[in-house]
Amino acid sequence: MNLLIILISSMLVNNFVLSRFLGICPFLGVSKRVDTAMGMGLAVIFVITISSAFTYMIYTFLLVPLHVEYLYNIAFILVIAALVQMLEMVIQKVSPTLYSALGVYLPLITTNCAVLGVAVLNMQEGYNLIESVVNGFAASAGFALGITLFAGVRERIADNRILRAMEGFPIAMISAGLMAIAFFGFKGLI
Repeated sequence: MNLLIILISSMLVNNFVLSRFLGICPFLGVSKRVDTAMGMGLAVIFVITISSAFTYMIYTFLLVPLHVEYLYNIAFILVIAALVQMLEMVIQKVSPTLYSALGVYLPLITTNCAVLGVAVLNMQEGYNLIESVVNGFAASAGFALGITLFAGVRERIADNRILRAMEGFPIAMISAGLMAIAFFGFKGLI
């Protein structure tokens, strides 16, 4: 039951991009097309889920026994950077079109505050390995859901006439705000 609560809470109620406002850079930058947003969402799911497991193990089995817990930021960033580098090489070989579509935003997953935020939150909440992985998966799935929905909204907006002053970033910010309000409706769920 606790895992289900973590899953729903991280994915919908405390959505990282729409409630905690972490990961806004790729959310706004890669969300112009649904297929690109889905590719970024899958990449973030992979990185956050795997890094949740690795950062838990490094913190629990390396940093705590050595009494150097204060080095968690450096250790977590190194793990995340290594995973993103590996993912970047795989995507470049498997799907060059997705690799070029993601552009600079793929290596920026390393500095995506949502990725580091999940690792730090797992540590602060005292989650065990399974809870950390479930929280990482749910948070990243919530990110993927948010960015994909937002890309769909932006594609629809691009096909419609809007005021010239609202074109581009202003209408994207208004749309993101409305999506955040919609996700606020999940607050009563848990």
